[in-house]
Amino acid sequence: QVRLEQSGGGLVQAGGSLRLSCAASGRAFSELAMGWFRQAPGKEREFVATASRSDDRTHYADFVKGRFTISRDNTKNTLILQMNSLKPEDTAVYYCGADSRGSHYSAEYDVWGQGTQVTVSS
Repeated sequence: QVRLEQSGGGLVQAGGSLRLSCAASGRAFSELAMGWFRQAPGKEREFVATASRSDDRTHYADFVKGRFTISRDNTKNTLILQMNSLKPEDTAVYYCGADSRGSHYSAEYDVWGQGTQVTVSS
């Protein structure tokens, strides 16, 4: 059974940076297409970024392009989201997700991390 454990996040001023990590276990990391979603108060969960199993293909939501970078550390079985130039509207709970059904590249996940709060002050 795939398990995702998130770390990182916190409080930062606008313009600052944060790094989120998501460690996967229970399945070979290279078998998991993974990505990030977020959910702000009173809003639906929305897609942020995704990376293919081999990290050769990535896709970002328009509102994070040029500011966020998704990457995979295969030596540590960890998915990373580097967030730069943060804005108050980036404030949300961020969730990592994984597709354990064998897709090479996916933004439809059946396994989720526990979520981590990111708060950006103005």
